[in-house]
Amino acid sequence: MKIQIINGPNLNLLGDREKEIYGDIGMTEYLKIIREHFKDFQIDYYQSNIEGELIDKIQEAAKISDGIVLNSGGYTHTSVAIRDAVASVSCPVVEVHISNIYNRENFRHSSLIAPKCKGSIIGFGLDGYRLAVESLRFIQSNKS
Repeated sequence: MKIQIINGPNLNLLGDREKEIYGDIGMTEYLKIIREHFKDFQIDYYQSNIEGELIDKIQEAAKISDGIVLNSGGYTHTSVAIRDAVASVSCPVVEVHISNIYNRENFRHSSLIAPKCKGSIIGFGLDGYRLAVESLRFIQSNKS
């Protein structure tokens, strides 16, 4: 399987940013762990702080991937354009949030993207990415 992980704004700061919320492991380090766990998968990673670049990557990845793991960061709560991009692709998209967005500020309680995703994994730290890849494996194995 080929999986594309896409991270949105400020997630380039994982491991340094608000460690009490996001932990102290950076995405580069975590990618080594997840790739070791899924040795038979090709797991590609992309991060951008720019909304249009995230949209372009969703559209591009959908053409060549078996699934997308998307953490759109703060755009989750504001971006109709990213919601529309997710709605427009045929490959499954699983939304991930490292923190439990429902235990945080009220403005984080709604996701514009979730209704267009296959599912959402929220509040399990970086392990949410592994759970998302597992869910994509399950979706793929049940296609037949």
